[in-house]
Amino acid sequence: MKQITVYTTPDCRQCRLTKTWLTDREIPFETVDLSESPADLAAVRELGYASAPVIVVSTGNPENDLHWYGFHPDFLTRYATTEAAA
Repeated sequence: MKQITVYTTPDCRQCRLTKTWLTDREIPFETVDLSESPADLAAVRELGYASAPVIVVSTGNPENDLHWYGFHPDFLTRYATTEAAA
């Protein structure tokens, strides 16, 4: 089963758009506020990202996790609404 995590920051427009997109389609996801979690911020930076949101679609095997940053409806449609990531 895939799990979607959206790493956000306060006052981030693309973060709000991403969460609204997922919510409107009733796709479950977890939100992590990077301003409240130094460990998660470090992990996101280790992945190479310096901007939010960072979206991670996990299937339980970190080698197969998909991740990107920014509001990308095309990626969300492809990886969050189908079993392609499962």
